[in-house]
Amino acid sequence: MKNEMKDMHGKIELAVNGDKQALETLLGSVQDMVYNLSLRMLGSPHDAEDATQEILIKIMTGLSSFKKESAFSTWVYRIATNYLLNYKKSFFAKQPPLSFEFYGADIEAGFLKNNPEMLNGVEVEILTQELKMSCTNVMLQCLDPESRLIYVLGIMFKVDSKVCGEILGITPEAYRQRLLRIRKKMAGFLKQYCGIASPEKCNCKKRIGYTITNHRLNPANLEYTQLQKADEVMALDYLAAMEEMDTESAIFAELPKYRSPQNAKDFLQKILCSENMATIMSQA
Repeated sequence: MKNEMKDMHGKIELAVNGDKQALETLLGSVQDMVYNLSLRMLGSPHDAEDATQEILIKIMTGLSSFKKESAFSTWVYRIATNYLLNYKKSFFAKQPPLSFEFYGADIEAGFLKNNPEMLNGVEVEILTQELKMSCTNVMLQCLDPESRLIYVLGIMFKVDSKVCGEILGITPEAYRQRLLRIRKKMAGFLKQYCGIASPEKCNCKKRIGYTITNHRLNPANLEYTQLQKADEVMALDYLAAMEEMDTESAIFAELPKYRSPQNAKDFLQKILCSENMATIMSQA
C-alpha cells in the first residue's frame, strides 16, 4: 500500500511538472469512477459524459493543490462531488423536482400493451434491461442531491464512512445515520412499487409500451445497452453483509459499473495533445 501511494505521488509530481504520460495515467485511473458517479448523480449517460469531461479538466488544473494528506481517489471524489452537487445543466436539474410520491403514481398508472411495431425489432428482454437501468437512475433523482450522493457513495460505491464524512465535511457517525435514514426511505419505495423487490408490483417488461409511447425509452437509441461494462463487478461480497431491512437496496448495489464512453476518452486525448495543454497546466 505504501509503495502504491509513493508511486501515485510520484506520478502526480511528474504530471504537475508537465509529464503528459504521467498525467494521462492519473486521469485514466479515475475516469471510469468519475463517469459512474456522474451517471448516478445526474441520471443520464449524456449528462454524465459532459460532466465527466468538465470534472477531468478541474482535476487537471487542480493537481498542484493536492496536498497528499488523503488518498488521491478521495481528493478526486471531493472535486467531483462538489461539482455534481451544484450541476444545473442536466436534464433532471431543469425539470421540477422529482419525488417518490410522483414517481410511484406514474408507475401505478403507466402500463400499456406492448405493440410489436413499436419495439423496432429489438428483443423484449433487451428493452426490459434498458428500462431497468433507466428506472433505477430515475429513482435516485427522487432524492435531493446531497441525499443522493450519500446513498450512491455508500450503497453503490461502498466508500468507507470515514472517507464519506471527509468528502461531505461531516463526522463518520453523522454520515452513517443519514445513510441509514435514506436507505430506509429508498427501501420503502422499492417494497411498495418495484417488481424487482416485490414480484407482485411493477414489472419493467409490462412498462415497455408505456415508456416508448411517452418517449422515455427509444428502441433505436438504447443508451445503457450501448455502454461498455467494466470488468469489475460492483458488488461481489457486499450483498451478504447487507442488513436485512435494506435487502431491496441490493438492486442498486448490483447495478453494473460502466467504462466511460469513447467520446470522453477522445476528449481526454485531444486535451492532452492540444497546443493549449501548457496553458491548462499553468492554471494548476
